[in-house]
Amino acid sequence: MDMMPEHMGYDRTIVVFSPDGRLFQVEYAREAVNKGATAFGLIFKDGIILCAQKKISKLVKFADKIFQIDDHIGLVATGIVADARVMVDASRVKAQQHRMVYDTSISTASVAKYLADRQQLYTQHAGVRPYGVSMLIGGINDESALYETDPSGILMECLAKAVGQKADKINKFFEEKYEENMDEKQAVQFAIEALKKQGKIELEGINLVVIKKGKYIKYDKDLLKKQGIKL
Repeated sequence: MDMMPEHMGYDRTIVVFSPDGRLFQVEYAREAVNKGATAFGLIFKDGIILCAQKKISKLVKFADKIFQIDDHIGLVATGIVADARVMVDASRVKAQQHRMVYDTSISTASVAKYLADRQQLYTQHAGVRPYGVSMLIGGINDESALYETDPSGILMECLAKAVGQKADKINKFFEEKYEENMDEKQAVQFAIEALKKQGKIELEGINLVVIKKGKYIKYDKDLLKKQGIKL
């Protein structure tokens, strides 16, 4: 009789640790993220850039992977983007509730922590699976802020971060070339250079948003051309 692989007894449910302290369902969710399209965020002198690559098709209109949470907060996701959509809806409700109760804008940190807490909650209940998505949440209140969450519920504050396919190449590029005091045009050009590290790109395939105080700007191919951004 064939023996089952050793790990098979520990990946049936999310609430069972393997003997070496692993949660296999969380690891599987991270694999879904690693196979997702490249996405990243970075802080520049006056705000935040969120960027992702989207597929180009003559027949299918692919949805944006960058979501507006509030006037001053955006989110870019990779992995199972349908999972991200559910998280986005919940965070939008959270932001509006905060505005109604306190008559002020919610902080980027509060939104990021809310989403990370929700992801972590789905690692400790039977009958559910982890969210197979990593998210970068960027926004500006008094200062710019960028946070990363992953399927385990980890929450990290970053200056620049990439997730998804070939994220290692982009993160290495950030480590070597990133400067926090870039202006908007420099930062957008830098984001395009970063995106090129994962392969050939086209203007139509660039999904890019700039968030500044009082502004949430979606860069399309016409605006990229107008700003003199080079591929």
